[in-house]
Amino acid sequence: MYKIGLIPGDGIGPEVTREAMKVFGAAAAQEGFKYETVEYDVGGDRYLATGEVLPDSVLEELRELDAIYLGAIGHPDVKPGILEKGILLKVRFELDLYINLRPVKLYPGVPTPLKDKGPEDIDFIVVRENTEGLYSGIGGFLKRGTRDEVAIQQMINTYKGVERCVRYAYELTRKRNKTNTLTSCDKANVLTYAHDLWRRVFDEVGEDYPDIKREYAIVDATTMWMVKNPEWFDVIVTCNMFGDIITDLGAMIQGGMGVAASGNLNPESVAMFEPIHGSAPRYTGKNQINPIAAVSAAGMMLDHLGHAGAAAKVEKSISDLLASGKIKDLGAGRMGYTTEQVGDLIAEGL
Repeated sequence: MYKIGLIPGDGIGPEVTREAMKVFGAAAAQEGFKYETVEYDVGGDRYLATGEVLPDSVLEELRELDAIYLGAIGHPDVKPGILEKGILLKVRFELDLYINLRPVKLYPGVPTPLKDKGPEDIDFIVVRENTEGLYSGIGGFLKRGTRDEVAIQQMINTYKGVERCVRYAYELTRKRNKTNTLTSCDKANVLTYAHDLWRRVFDEVGEDYPDIKREYAIVDATTMWMVKNPEWFDVIVTCNMFGDIITDLGAMIQGGMGVAASGNLNPESVAMFEPIHGSAPRYTGKNQINPIAAVSAAGMMLDHLGHAGAAAKVEKSISDLLASGKIKDLGAGRMGYTTEQVGDLIAEGL
C-alpha cells in the first residue's frame, strides 16, 4: 500500500493530474498493488485567500509519503517567484530531493526542430544536481534600490552534494546500459573553484565504475552538441543552474513541453514527479490541454516505486499512441481529442 500526495496546483494542473492518476491507477490494477492518495490544497488560490504558500504542517506530512505528484505551479494574480520558491524549491530543499531527473526522448510521430534527426538520435537522460549551486539562496544586497547597489548570489558546491549526485548518475548509466557513457557538463575552464571540485569528484567516483566511459563537455559546447549531435549523449550529469537551462533545450528537441516530464528524487526517501510545463491559465477548465507529459511523470513515479515493468508499459502506450498518428498536434486545442480522451487512450493502451 503506497501513500501518494497530490498537489494539483494551478491552472491546468488539476486536469493533467487527473489523467496522470487515471493511467497510474490502470497500471496499479494490472500490477496488483494498492495505493491511496492525499490531495493538498497548495497553490495560487490558497495563497491569495490565506497568504500561506506551503504550511510547515503540510511539509511534515509530505515527508512521510511514498511519492508526491505535482500538476503545475503558477497563478496569473501572484507575483512570479512566490509560488515557485515557496512550493517547488521549498519541497526540493526541505525534503532533500537532490536529484532532478529529466529523460529527453523523442517519440515516433513527434516532430523535432532538428533537421534529419529521429527517435534513434534523441534518447538521453540529464541528471541535474537539485539542492546546491546558484539556487542555494546564499547572497544578498548592499544599498538596494540605489545607484550604488550590489547584488551577490553565490554558487555553492559541496563534496557531499556533488559526490552523491555524480554517483547516482554513474549507477543510472550502468542500469540504463545503452552506450555506458556518462558526460560531465560543467564550466571547469572558467569556474575554477566550484567546477574544479565537480570534475575532481566526477573522476574520483568514476574509479569505482571502470565499465562506464567518462566524457567531459563545457556547458556552452553541450548546448551546441545537443542540437548538432544529440545522438552522442547517453547520460549527462550537471549542476543545478546548467541543468535548469539544458533540460529546457532538451524539451524542445524532444518535441516541446507537452511531452517532457521530470522527477525530483531522493533515492532513500520520498520523491516528487511533475510535467515540466507551466500552469497555462488561459486553458484552465477547457479540457483541451495535452496531458502526455503529466502521464509520463506518472510513469516515472511507477518506476521509482519499484514497478519498472508498469512504467515501461506506460511509456510504450504513449509511444504507440503518438506513432499511430491519431494525435494531430500536441498543442492545446489542436490534438483532435480532449485532455480526458487522451488519458483514456493511454490507459486503454496498457
